[in-house]
Amino acid sequence: MKATRPGKPAHPAPVLDLTRLRARLAVAESTLRAIHRGEVDTVLVTGRQGPRVFTLQGAGHAYRVLVEAMNEGALMLTKGKTILYANQRFARMVKCPLEQVTGSSLHRFLSPADRAALELLLQRTSRSGTQIQVRLEAGDGVQVPAQISLRRLAKEGFNQALFALVVTDMSEARRAEGQLRSLAQRIVQVQETERERVAFELHNHVTQMLIAVLFRSQALVDSLAAGTGPAKKEAIKLREIIGQTVTKVERISRDLRPSILDQLGLEAVFRVTSIEFFERTGVSVDLAGLALFTRLPADIELALYRIFQDSLKYVEQHARARQVTVTLADRDGFVVLGIKDDGVGFDAGHQAARRSGRGILGLVGMRERASAMGGTLTVKSGPRAGTEIGVCIPLPPGEAAA
Repeated sequence: MKATRPGKPAHPAPVLDLTRLRARLAVAESTLRAIHRGEVDTVLVTGRQGPRVFTLQGAGHAYRVLVEAMNEGALMLTKGKTILYANQRFARMVKCPLEQVTGSSLHRFLSPADRAALELLLQRTSRSGTQIQVRLEAGDGVQVPAQISLRRLAKEGFNQALFALVVTDMSEARRAEGQLRSLAQRIVQVQETERERVAFELHNHVTQMLIAVLFRSQALVDSLAAGTGPAKKEAIKLREIIGQTVTKVERISRDLRPSILDQLGLEAVFRVTSIEFFERTGVSVDLAGLALFTRLPADIELALYRIFQDSLKYVEQHARARQVTVTLADRDGFVVLGIKDDGVGFDAGHQAARRSGRGILGLVGMRERASAMGGTLTVKSGPRAGTEIGVCIPLPPGEAAA
């Protein structure tokens, strides 16, 4: 038998070629992924004419790095709402992998109402941009409050309009607003408690002591003979001053916490306050329509009374009005209060006037009172056109049914 010399094992040529091809394909796919993600701004290609460097200007590497580093979501959107580009921040907002965000429709992350609103904005948005408040539907089912800033882009070779979107997560802002609102409501509650305490002290102690002094001063006047002259006149003046002080202290006590509000309700306290306001200022208050069919909850009555009180304070100090018209009614589960004067008004569209108007009207406090009851407050005014305040507060289900 003929012996054979041992040698290297032979590999079929096709197997080696397939292995090399797979390796090259893996490198190519890795390069394409890097280009797609914006991780590459230049590519070195070796060919017959030697190495050549290609700059990927379309990748916008520096811009993409900036967009990925920003704390806002960034999107590029077609008119058909298809997401051509999204950064990692937006993917984290909607709690969805980036590869599932890119190429999908933005409608996927919006409620039906927000989709309709966005559709209208896309039709009207120009290169100057616009904004919209939405709630993003995240992948875990949580709604994320967000603000979207839109801007139309130049087509630059695309056969349809493109839009750049910057998406800001408003969750922290909403939480801060809620905390501020809770704090404001707590301050209002503390103020009301303190007002009630001071009103009680004034009515039950200070007023009673002043009335006792008034009686003593009257006794002093009566005890002085007519011939005493200047002494009797001084005693009479003292009695008048004490009487005026009693009246003023009683008014302050009622303003702080009118007992008639607790005893007889909103309509009664509106009538008493209107009479006192006319006697003090000469401005008539026309209670044109007080149509409440039942007593309101105590907290709603107090909120409406305070808004009415602040409105009259504005009229007295700034409006230079001759008449105030007040309407109050409960309609379709809401209590509606309207207060309109024929005074000088102010330009609500002018920034300085708005700042002044907020200070004059105390709109912050008035709006907070309405908001604390789940309601809204609107103000309409104009130069020499008077001022109109409207308040709408929902009634509890039981009260609305009654």
